[in-house]
Amino acid sequence: MWQRRSFCGVLGASALSGVASAWAGDKKRLRVLAWPGYVDPEAMRSFERRSGVQVALTVIDSDVDLWQKMNANKGRDYDVFAVNTAELRRYRRQSLVQPISPDLIPNLARQLPRFRQANALPSLGANGAFFGVPFAYAEMGLIYDRSQVQRAPDSIADLWDARYRGRVIAYNGGTHNFSLAALRLGLGNPFTLSTANWAPAVEQLIALRRNAGGFYTQPDESVALFKRRQAALMFANFGRQQLLELQEAGVDAAYVIPKEGALAWLDCWVVGAGASDSKLAHAWINHMLEDETSRMLGSSQGLGSAMMASKDYRADDKLLWLEPVESEERRNQLWARIISGDRLAKVLEP
Repeated sequence: MWQRRSFCGVLGASALSGVASAWAGDKKRLRVLAWPGYVDPEAMRSFERRSGVQVALTVIDSDVDLWQKMNANKGRDYDVFAVNTAELRRYRRQSLVQPISPDLIPNLARQLPRFRQANALPSLGANGAFFGVPFAYAEMGLIYDRSQVQRAPDSIADLWDARYRGRVIAYNGGTHNFSLAALRLGLGNPFTLSTANWAPAVEQLIALRRNAGGFYTQPDESVALFKRRQAALMFANFGRQQLLELQEAGVDAAYVIPKEGALAWLDCWVVGAGASDSKLAHAWINHMLEDETSRMLGSSQGLGSAMMASKDYRADDKLLWLEPVESEERRNQLWARIISGDRLAKVLEP
């Protein structure tokens, strides 16, 4: 989905192990599970000074890593963690999280309007309660080379434009590509394909394969491919991270949100079901919504903040928050056949 960038000044896993070993004694600890770059060392020290507790921070590197750690001891090993909305639903189903108590998080009132509407955000609410506090986000827009594309692209359909044949760079992944095909077809919810829509979606992706000059899986790979193919347009699965890397590589690149909307992930802080002190976990979340932490997300990570507007992340951008899809297995199985060169009938074989 997204590859978090590592930056100097952020505690890495090796550093954390040394810190944790020094935390001997009976002093109370808050056990935090988070992505690289989410917990600035000074923000952590500030919380420790305010609360009088020590923060035991564990850094994760993938959704799989997070899921395994939270399931290892039925969620009792961590008090608070960061997870995206597309994943949160299964944590709720496994009773690994507890409802948020808004009165314990005063900074919720300072969030940007689009993030104060919990009912409009996928997977956050259930039965009148909500389970996640929006923190960081990024969207998957379109990147184009301004020296080749005179008019900024404004639609996902531009990825299929014959004018760019051989100069489109696409992502090598079935889950998001079928969502793109659904948007191209105007099917409504891009995360749930009906039986009747599989064949049209496959046809669209076969056409995308024929129009593309290459497919990537990692940001650095996309940059090399974009330059080697002298590409004009790219689907940015890793968002503005790829824009920055292309610009650093000397490409006159620009970024747009298509009119159909951009797939986007939203990470939230949640309280673990096994939290030893729920009030302390809520205090941590409130602390992480303060101004300094929000500025850090933009300046060091290039991410959008749920607390602070920026010129890169506008309130009127149409963002389609990722949701669980009807079948990741089927999407990826069909995509493997598509990218191998199979025709429609072969792709759809049982």
